[in-house]
Amino acid sequence: MTNYMIRRCLLLCCLLCSIGALKAQQQILTLEQAIDVALKNNYNIRLARNSAELSANDYAYANFAFFPRVNASAGTTWSRTATKQEFVNGTSRDTSGIKSNNLSGNVTLGWTLFDGLKMFATRNKLESIRDYGELVVKDQVQNTIATVITGYYNIVQQKQQLKALAEQMSISEERVKLSDAKFSTGLAPKTDLLQSKVDLNAQKALYIRQITVIEQSKALLNQLMAVPSGATGYEVVDSIPLDTGLSYAALQQNVMNNNTAVKVQQQNVNISALTIKERQADYFPVISFNSGYNYTRNHSNAASNAFSPKFSRNGVLSYGLTAAIPIFNGFNVKRQVQNAKLDFDYQNITLDNVKSQVDLSLNNAFKDYEYYKKAVELEEETNELARENAMVALERFKQGVSTLLEVKIAQQSLEDSYYRLIQARYNTKVAETELGRLNGVLLK
Repeated sequence: MTNYMIRRCLLLCCLLCSIGALKAQQQILTLEQAIDVALKNNYNIRLARNSAELSANDYAYANFAFFPRVNASAGTTWSRTATKQEFVNGTSRDTSGIKSNNLSGNVTLGWTLFDGLKMFATRNKLESIRDYGELVVKDQVQNTIATVITGYYNIVQQKQQLKALAEQMSISEERVKLSDAKFSTGLAPKTDLLQSKVDLNAQKALYIRQITVIEQSKALLNQLMAVPSGATGYEVVDSIPLDTGLSYAALQQNVMNNNTAVKVQQQNVNISALTIKERQADYFPVISFNSGYNYTRNHSNAASNAFSPKFSRNGVLSYGLTAAIPIFNGFNVKRQVQNAKLDFDYQNITLDNVKSQVDLSLNNAFKDYEYYKKAVELEEETNELARENAMVALERFKQGVSTLLEVKIAQQSLEDSYYRLIQARYNTKVAETELGRLNGVLLK
């Protein structure tokens, strides 16, 4: 073995050790970890939870609508009187220096006894709004999980493409060596060597570009997880697991009961129905119980005349019933009821539309799923054939019984086969994920 070959082997060993150490330092991010981080940090989920908490906070006070309203006020006043009077009969009176203090307070109670059952409708509406907020959060969580899954496995497929390019580069490097050897011995023209180098450089450029695509895909996944986009120093798994046993009949049977978008719209229908009850309650009179207690106390150090008291105190308790009867308000209540009914019809039409869209999406996603499953099987067989064909063509070229063009065509067929196979696997996973999202099972 020559010194050149020894140095080359040592360099290759050092390079492999460096790559192994670098991979060991990079942490593997699993799909479950990515989903867990996204569920904690994703901006859309956090916004949906904030809105849901607002609705839950409103519902927490819904029952207080049945309670009476109690108000109280109190005040005190100090006064100093300086009065001097002179009468026509020549007498005069000076009452300067009279000081007085007035204390007053009152407590009122108002209790609505009947308002056309509007209070009950409002309470139920707030409960439905609370449930609506929870469903919106669940829907957003499902969508986020689906997006994270497709984003994660997009990185996996980009890595697989990078690995395929590396294999193509190794074949091209062998082509360059063989073309160089043939050119040096006069068995092949220089154009073969030049073309082989051009093809190798083109694949190197694609390799560099693919590394950039992987970094960009990681940054996109980071955005879904709400972590810094530059934190891409992690690795993902190398394969895409597929569930090939999904049944359309089972999916179709459960989709309308499990789909979160359908549930959200159904809740909108419920809220709209309760709004009608709220508006119709305004046709009825409002009967209220009212009560109050008023207290006043006045104290002076002297009386301004013989008929003015130096001290007085008064306490009055009052109670009774009032009825506010709507007679005519310009048909405003009728207008509001009609608008509420129109909104109810609108929400029902929207529900039918959502169900139709979900059914269409399920049908299309399952057709994609079936197609890409078959494509994976076909492309796996094609890839084996293309790899064997490329190796045979390269060996024939080495032995001088084929041309460079034959090798290039075989190599291109292998490259195309890799691309189609990797895409078919990824697209099968995307279709599988979409079916899970439509059936609301990604959280389970």
